[in-house]
This record gives sequence, C-alpha cells and structure tokens, in this order.
Amino acid sequence: MQVTDFRCLHQAEIDFDPEFTLISGPNASGKTSLLEAIYFLGRGRSFRTRRLERLIRSGTERLIIFGELDIAGRRMTLGVEGSVRGIRAKLGGERAASLAELAAAFPVQIIDPEVHRLIEEGPGRRRRFLDWGVFHVEPNFIGYWQKYYQALRQRNAALKAQQPRSMVCAWDADLVRYGELVSEARRRYVTQLEIRAKRLAKDLLALDLSLAYRSGWGYRSLREALDQIWVQDQQFGVTQIGPQRAELTIRLEGFAAKDRISRGQQKLLAAILLISQIKLFPLESPIRPTLLLDDPAAELDEERLAGLIHEIRAQSVQLIVTTLHAEFAAFGAPRRRFHMDRGSVTAI
Repeated sequence: MQVTDFRCLHQAEIDFDPEFTLISGPNASGKTSLLEAIYFLGRGRSFRTRRLERLIRSGTERLIIFGELDIAGRRMTLGVEGSVRGIRAKLGGERAASLAELAAAFPVQIIDPEVHRLIEEGPGRRRRFLDWGVFHVEPNFIGYWQKYYQALRQRNAALKAQQPRSMVCAWDADLVRYGELVSEARRRYVTQLEIRAKRLAKDLLALDLSLAYRSGWGYRSLREALDQIWVQDQQFGVTQIGPQRAELTIRLEGFAAKDRISRGQQKLLAAILLISQIKLFPLESPIRPTLLLDDPAAELDEERLAGLIHEIRAQSVQLIVTTLHAEFAAFGAPRRRFHMDRGSVTAI
C-alpha cells in the first residue's frame, strides 16, 4: 500500500504480510492514521470522521491511497483519491462505478478503542455494520439496497417540494419492493449472526446474548405502513418509515446491552459481533477479510484479552495489529514488523 497526504502521513509505503503484521510506535506516531488509510481503501470512508477535509494532510489539496491485492495468486490494483471534489475510486485501473466495488474486492473490518460505539450509539452505526455483513454474503443485496435508496431519495424530494400525493406515491412500488427485499436479507443475516455471537458472548462474557432485527415499519406490510403514515410524511416532508429506520437490537440477559455493562464489556461485546461477522464470511470466497486491531489491550483485562485473541487467531483473516510496544506475543511471532514515529514507517 502507498499513502500520500493522508492525515499526518506525507508519504508512506508498506508491504503487509498475508497473515500477521505488527506495527509499533508511541502515541501520536500515526499508527491509527495508517489503519484508517487501510480502512479508507476498502470502504471509501473513515471510521473516525465523516468529514473528508479532516483526512487530507494540512497544506495539501488531496489524499491518495493506492493498494495492490493478491487474490488467490491474481494481482489486482485499487486506489482512492479524496479532494474538495469528493472521492474517486479505481479498481484494476478502471474507474469504479461505486464504492461498493472497493468493499467487494477488499473487505476490511476494524476493532479499535472506540469500537464500543457500536453498542452505545444510535441505530445508524448498527445499520452500517449490518449492511457490510449482508453485502458480503448475499450477492443481490447491494442491488436491492441501491434501488431502495434511489426510490427513497426521489420520494423525499417530492415530499420536500410539496408535490401532490400521486407524484409522491409514484415511487412507492419500488420503495415497497426493494425495501422488503432489503429487510428480508437483513433479517436472514441477523438470524445467522446471532447463532455465532451467542456462543462467543457465553464464552467471553458469561452472559446470554440475543439479537433481533426491527424493520423500521412495525408488523404491517410496508405498503400498509406507508398508507397509514402519509399525513406525517406530508407534514415533515420526509418518509418516516422504512429500512432507513431499521434497528439491530442487542440484549444481554433480556435487557438492552448498553444499559447493563461497563465500557470494557461494551468493547468486548462489539468485538464479539465483529468476529461473528467474519465467521459468516463465505468460505468459498477467494478473498479473505483483513482485520485491523488498534491497540487491542486498551480497556480489556488480561483474561478477556486472552479470550478475544484466541477467537481472532482462529479466523481466516489477514491480521494487522498496532501496539505501543515492539513485542506483542499474544498473537505469536509476526511475519513482518514496522515501527512508526511522527508519521514515518520503518521496517524492523
């Protein structure tokens, strides 16, 4: 991977090991920014901010991240550029039609010190978590998702313009069809995710975990729900129900998870969900996920950290770990080591 003008990284080039790479360095040396650049290459967005201008190194006009993948012996290039004009992506030298193409070629997930926000924050973060997982196990999902949100944007534009009901509801057929397909795919995925996460929660937290998917429009059909909510939609100028309002509920021992456990336990629970998501990644896929671990020892005691590491080592992933210390024996000996200081990367 080559990184140019991303956060504190002026120029950085690094060749990661297919199995395990360890990156060490003091606080504020750029370790998290390097992981953020890897994540950006596979997602087209940051896990730390939604503001693109914060990612571009001060005094410069654009960031560039270029990567070369080895997929079952076949080489593939991908790259992203961010500037005031937005984000552009290329795959195999060709302009990517959407950022979803990056995610398909380079699936990347992160467990960082802020991972507890998956539990603690609102449903939007959990929907993004859910959709990334469904995208990788149901090939048709991205098409359903894109067509639903296209219809939703058009319907909301008509509502905002105070167009007559016939003009607004012209989008309802696609909204209903693709909204229900999105919801069904998410629900199937949550059923499989719960099976895997439930066992891990019992082993690592000694608590009973349950997951449930709420569609965003109750128990009626989406068509019926849209008819009943029409007055509110018209009043607020936006569609009030649908998959964009869906929620993944997370409960421990029958109670909302965020109200029952400490910050450290929230972090471990979020990590459990992310590992369970990786367990669902198709075994037949020639592409392995890349898992980023940013300072995994933060806020976890030795026993919980050992249990988490045991589960991570059992997964078929490319592992990239940052730590304050040059040695981190918990994952065994890394095949490649790098040290970071003031945004500069050096092989050890």
